[in-house]
Amino acid sequence: MKAPSTQDVGHLLREIAPQVLGALTRRYRDFAAAEDAVQEAMIDASTQWPLEGVPENPGGWLYRIARRRFSDHLRSDVARRRREEEIVNELGADEMLTPPLEEEFEPEQDDTLMLLFMCSHPSLTAPSAIALTLRAVGGLTTREIGAAFFVSEATMAQRISRAKQSIKESNVPFSLPSERERAERLDAVMHVLYLIFNEGYATSSGEDLQRVDLSSEAIRLARALHAAVQSSPEVAGLLALMLLTDARRAARTGPDGELIPLDEQDRALWDPQLIQQGFDLVSNAMARGQVGPYQLQAAIAALHDQAQTPEQTDWAQISALYGLLERMSDNPMVALNRAVATAMVEGPEVGLRLVDAIARDERLKGHYRIDAVRAHLFERAGKRDLAFEHYRRAAERTASLPERNYLLTKAARLTS
Repeated sequence: MKAPSTQDVGHLLREIAPQVLGALTRRYRDFAAAEDAVQEAMIDASTQWPLEGVPENPGGWLYRIARRRFSDHLRSDVARRRREEEIVNELGADEMLTPPLEEEFEPEQDDTLMLLFMCSHPSLTAPSAIALTLRAVGGLTTREIGAAFFVSEATMAQRISRAKQSIKESNVPFSLPSERERAERLDAVMHVLYLIFNEGYATSSGEDLQRVDLSSEAIRLARALHAAVQSSPEVAGLLALMLLTDARRAARTGPDGELIPLDEQDRALWDPQLIQQGFDLVSNAMARGQVGPYQLQAAIAALHDQAQTPEQTDWAQISALYGLLERMSDNPMVALNRAVATAMVEGPEVGLRLVDAIARDERLKGHYRIDAVRAHLFERAGKRDLAFEHYRRAAERTASLPERNYLLTKAARLTS
């Protein structure tokens, strides 16, 4: 058996770990302990599999080791003795303490999806629940989650730790939520999938522009969520947004992984099947008359995808949709996108005035996107020196290597 690469092992673990965690939590009803056990099992797998090869049943292997780690923690942790006795009494000592065979790992079909709802625990605030789920289900690092929430890695680590502690200290069981509870937690679940997709489609740091495993997993979970909650137009809008955006993935990078902006992409590479699926979803969702932010974003993505050339883009309608979206959400990135769209309709000077106002938002302090947008608008206004300055500044502030290279290339072209 050919040993897999470390990257291949990482992709496989991100796919199966949520299933193992969901199964372990469903069985023992202790998320914090189960997550610790799965994390330790993943470390073992990431060390052994690249050298020895992936076992025939990787999920069963990971589940067996995670259960063993879970049992070890129960034996050694005095504070958990009472819970151990309860579980032993319920399942039997042999069942609890004897490592199971690989064949005993039988995840339910919706274990990962149910884990999404379970992480939206009533003892947590929405931001904490989302952060915890991104870690447990999405496989994002603490740094990536912090970037998504505009906070430092250390702050996000503390938030996740407090979230797990809150679950431990609460009297609410960490179990599969009822149908009513699922409805109450749906917004948080959609936000989680949205952030996972965004991190996969435009990675916040590192050498790669995209992490297809993350965006593909978000789409898979969004399809499962849509199948389970077909009555929600916003779930349909979220799935549509993902499909319409992912349809452009093949055209976003060049042969060396370099970033290709939307107006320079080869639109023949866009996926017409995904575009049609997304368009049908958002059209049917908006026809119900309950328009929400995900549907609006999907409608914007559809307008981009339907334009045969950059010049045919309906910027006036996109600007109007961003205006509606801005009134629905308190997201500075939405305001920044509206400034770009408005500039395409009314001119770069108007867009720059909007950016000046947006830049006063503390959440965007030092964010590279402010400088990147200013550079783009200064270039359109013919102010090459200012554009050069802001392209360079944006390049210094981004943690994404493809973004940095693109911004530096834009700056260099202004000096030639």
